[in-house]
Amino acid sequence: MSPAAPPSASPAPGVTSRLLDWRVRFGVLALIWGFSFVFIKVGTEGFAPLQVSFGRLLFGTAVLAVALVVKRDRLPRGARVWGHLTVAAFLLNALPFSLFAYAELTIPSTLAGICNATTPLWGMLLSLVALSEDRPTRVRAAGLGIGFMGVLTVLGAWQGFSGVDVTGTALALLASFSYAVGWIYVRRTLSGTGVSNLSLAGSQVGIATLQLAIVTPLFTSVPKSVELLPLLAVIALGALGTGYAMLLQYGVVAEVGPTTASMVTYFIPVIATAAGVALLNEQLTWNTPVGAIVVLAGAALTQTRTSRRTPPPAPVVSIPSAGAEGRGASDNATPVVGSRA
Repeated sequence: MSPAAPPSASPAPGVTSRLLDWRVRFGVLALIWGFSFVFIKVGTEGFAPLQVSFGRLLFGTAVLAVALVVKRDRLPRGARVWGHLTVAAFLLNALPFSLFAYAELTIPSTLAGICNATTPLWGMLLSLVALSEDRPTRVRAAGLGIGFMGVLTVLGAWQGFSGVDVTGTALALLASFSYAVGWIYVRRTLSGTGVSNLSLAGSQVGIATLQLAIVTPLFTSVPKSVELLPLLAVIALGALGTGYAMLLQYGVVAEVGPTTASMVTYFIPVIATAAGVALLNEQLTWNTPVGAIVVLAGAALTQTRTSRRTPPPAPVVSIPSAGAEGRGASDNATPVVGSRA
């Protein structure tokens, strides 16, 4: 799931370990996020969608809390920062996680993974309105059009979307849209707070956990029995897909920069599709992989930047607009506080 860090004295503690080459960690990150859609599908076989999302956040918070304690990092201070984190937690965690879980009740995990790849497209579309400094080029505008043509190809628009659950697909696309809105909000409000990546991420995921802790009991009932496989899927989804993956992302971003790290976005739907077919026996028609390739091509074009002939008068923070779980930045950029499905 597509996918910047605040100024801090040093990179996020403990996440820049060089024990493994960054390419290995990059591959592990792509695998974890790609398999997340399978974990969601399996989790919903034993739990309500809100319970899957709550469990995911709970176990993700536990991993990040341990990291905070081990590294002796402090939580953010100030009501303003916590207020912005509350909004970010809803837009980047509680809402999209729940939407993807509800979507996978009626659509295959492969389709959910492909919908996740539309985040950069939504991000560019929104940036035209919300970010006046991020004006489109012809190439990026073409990428936007190509990307959405890919979405129509995946959905089989020429045959009246037959065989595709419209509601489930709409929920998955809305989840990706929520990621895009959340990242623009984070870019506008949490840049330059002076709080470490790890502290912001742990606090945001913790707030999202509290949000669903309040909502989930109102709309679900306690399962009569707990099956082992769905439980393990939810634990893996949270501990790996939300907690550990976020720590991996910090290390990759710190070592190779946000542009390279954001490329993980384009591997997620490929892995999600392969995992869904291999593990869940989900069926593919020709238009699904072809459309996915078109979506990824369009998304890649929307991330291109034109070089300026004259440099700006002052250093400008570089903030990638990549979507899905793969985004980040150096120590002087916007916080990496989101997590993809």
